[in-house]
Amino acid sequence: MEKKDVSGSETITEKLSEKTPWIFGDYLRKPKIQTPKFKRKISLPMPSRQLGLLVIFIILFILQTGVLYFIYRQPPAIGATQEGDPVFIFQDLHESYIVEGIVASILIFVSSVGYLLLYQASKYVFNRKIALRILVFGIILIVFAFFALQYMLSIKTGTFRQFLQQIIQNYA
Repeated sequence: MEKKDVSGSETITEKLSEKTPWIFGDYLRKPKIQTPKFKRKISLPMPSRQLGLLVIFIILFILQTGVLYFIYRQPPAIGATQEGDPVFIFQDLHESYIVEGIVASILIFVSSVGYLLLYQASKYVFNRKIALRILVFGIILIVFAFFALQYMLSIKTGTFRQFLQQIIQNYA
């Protein structure tokens, strides 16, 4: 039995096309491209993993604050009542103030740090005391961020005010 010569451009699609010619036929094939070879290699320093993670978190933080929404809609940074008292949370679900977006993004960031701490706790399997501290702190951050975001959402939808009114009616 003779081995079949496999060229460098043969792909899984080509191998499948031999068995299923009615689907792929002779039209779907990876082209043979020769990239230029440079004599002098360019060596760029590789950033550390911590720097990469920091850049990713900064980009996520900026996107989570709603920068694109703020650029497009141009809402005020903070609102005010008719009496002049400051309002940090817009009462409509589909609108927001700049401060509200920043606070929500900070809370999502805190929750993300909590999940990173859960991951870090798994690295200290043999040191139970440190792993437990990191694990508990991560869970506390996640739960705090969750309930703070739920509180903000309940203020936006008005359910928190209704809830407080029901408590006052029941116990007053």
